[in-house]
Amino acid sequence: MAVLRRNARRGRGADHAVDDPLDAAQERRVRAVLALGGVPQADLPDGVQQVRLRLLERAASGREAPRDVSAWVAVVASNLAMDWHRAKRRRERLGERLASLREPEHASGEDSRLLQLAVAQGLDELPDAHRQVLVLRFYADLPVRGIADELGIPEGTVKSRLHSAVRALRDRLHEDEVV
Repeated sequence: MAVLRRNARRGRGADHAVDDPLDAAQERRVRAVLALGGVPQADLPDGVQQVRLRLLERAASGREAPRDVSAWVAVVASNLAMDWHRAKRRRERLGERLASLREPEHASGEDSRLLQLAVAQGLDELPDAHRQVLVLRFYADLPVRGIADELGIPEGTVKSRLHSAVRALRDRLHEDEVV
């Protein structure tokens, strides 16, 4: 692998190259791309580690090393920055949804806590496949098509599972007289 050969020529052993496939200049470049991509300073070390991991995974899979490692890590870092923003938007949308589901201000904290516990227990009682699509749809905010693609199942199956899961959860909440 080119990275291993280049690091060996610099006087580093092959073991060190496997431990850290990024040289200092590449790491600085990754940090810069992440920072310019809007990733907060506190998340930069995680981003650098993700790039290292992807480079190591590429080597472990037996694929040839990128011709220009610096360019490759910059593209990976750029993709990670985009992923970070997508995740941030999902979290914000989830927060908005959860805020809209909250009881009116006059409801007691105890009533709200009771509802949270009932929903959590209802989710626990759902079959794994139903819980999975419900969580992906309403908590991770994935579209039906995205869930189907990620799980490798037809969209109709996702819709059917969602319908069954929502009905079961609703029935459970009515049964417990929570809603």
